[in-house]
Amino acid sequence: MYGKDIEKIMNVNKIKIGDSITLRKGDKKIDGIIMPSTSFDEPDNIIIKLKNGYNIGVKLSDYKIEGVEHKSFNVEFPSIDFKRKDGLRNLSLIYTGGTIGSRVDYRTGGVHMLTKPEELLYLVPEIADIANISISNLYSIASEDMSHFEWQGIARQIYKEVNNGANGVIVTHGTDTMHYTSAALSFMLQNLNIPVVITGAQRSSDRGSSDAFINLFCSAKLAASSNISEVGICMHENSSDNNCAFIRGTKARKMHTSRRDAFKPINDEIIARVSKLGHIEYVGEYRKRDDSKSELKLLDKFEKKTALIKIYPNSDPEILDYYINKNYKGIILEGTGLGHAPVSTIHSEYNWLKHIKNAIDKGIIIGMTSQCVYGMVNPNVYTNLRLISEAGAIYCKDMTAETSYIKLGWLLGNYKHDEVKQMLNQNISGEISDKITYNEFLDG
Repeated sequence: MYGKDIEKIMNVNKIKIGDSITLRKGDKKIDGIIMPSTSFDEPDNIIIKLKNGYNIGVKLSDYKIEGVEHKSFNVEFPSIDFKRKDGLRNLSLIYTGGTIGSRVDYRTGGVHMLTKPEELLYLVPEIADIANISISNLYSIASEDMSHFEWQGIARQIYKEVNNGANGVIVTHGTDTMHYTSAALSFMLQNLNIPVVITGAQRSSDRGSSDAFINLFCSAKLAASSNISEVGICMHENSSDNNCAFIRGTKARKMHTSRRDAFKPINDEIIARVSKLGHIEYVGEYRKRDDSKSELKLLDKFEKKTALIKIYPNSDPEILDYYINKNYKGIILEGTGLGHAPVSTIHSEYNWLKHIKNAIDKGIIIGMTSQCVYGMVNPNVYTNLRLISEAGAIYCKDMTAETSYIKLGWLLGNYKHDEVKQMLNQNISGEISDKITYNEFLDG
C-alpha cells in the first residue's frame, strides 16, 4: 500500500495501479506503468515499470502528471498457432512452468505462470520456419517445487514424444533446479537418439531484458537441426544477447542467482554454441544422432531415500544416525577439498569416520564429492582421505554434488545394491570426464 500523500494524489487524478502514466520534471520525462507498492519501497515513492522492463521509484510530488491512460489487464499473452510445413522435422515442446512461463501481474505486482504455453511462442514466430512444433502442457510450477515425481513425469512424456515421432524435444523449466532435472533426464533416458534441450529464463517473459525468447529460439534450433543425441541445458552463454550455450545435462550447474548466463559447464566444455541468428557451432565432444542405435530405454525409477549432506566445520556427524534410523539407502557427502570430512579431530564428537563406517555397515551407500565445484576428489592423497575410502565411501571423481546425488538415487531405483556400488563412479551419461576442462574457472 502507498502512503496517504501518494494515495491522495492518485485519487485526485483518478490513477489506479496498472495505469500507464507520463510524468515530467523539467526536461526529464518518464513513461511507464504504475506498480503496486511493497513493504521495501520508500513511502514517498511511486513505483513505475519502464518500457525496458525495469522498475524505478519516483517521488510523485516532484513531478507533473502529463497523462494517464486507464487500462484493464489481460493475464494472457496473445498466442499463435503454427501450421504444419512439409520438409521440417517434428519438434515437441514440453511446458513445465518456471520464469520462462511467467509474467508480472500488474494488478498485484506478483509474478504468475502463463495460462497456456502457446503464449510463449507469440514473440518467437521464427520457430515456425525451424520445425513443426507440438506442445504438451505437463506442469505449471516453479522449479523449487519439483520432486523426483516430476522428473519421472517429464522423462515419461519425452519417451512418449519420441515414440510418436519427435525428432527433438524442448523442456521449458525453472532455473533454480534445472541442473537437477537435466541430470535426472540424462540417466532416465538411455539410448537417446535425439537432442533433449532444457531451457528457461532468468527474467520473466514480459520484461524488456528477458532472456526467454532468445533461449527458446536457440533451443528450437538445436533440438530441430543439430546432430546431438544428448540431454542438455541451453541458456545465455554470456550477459549479452549474442549466443546461447548448450551444456551437457550432467555437467551443468547454476552459478549465479540472477545473471542471464548463470549456467556453466563444470569440469567440461560446452557442447555447442548457437547464435541469435541460428548458426550452430560445435565446440566440445558429444554423442551424435545414429539411426542404428537401439530403441530408447526408459529407466525412470528413483530412490527417494537418498540424501545430499554438506560437511562443514563443527558439523555434527550424528546427522548420519538420523538417516540410518529413517532407512535411507544412499547418501552423498559434499566434503571439503579433495573429499575430506573431519576424521582426526581433537574433539571426538566431531569425528565423522565412525559414523560413516556405521552407515556403510548398515547397508547405506556413501558417495563423496567436493564443495569446491571444480576439480575432482581423490582418496589417495592424504591419510584422512584414505581412512574414509577404507571405511567404504565411494569417491565420485569429478562429478558435481548435485549430479552425484541424482545418479545415486537413480542407480538405487533401478539396480541392485552391489551393482550400484560398482556403477557410482563409472561414466554412464557423460557425468565423469576423461580429462577436466577448467575454462570457466580460469577465465573467471
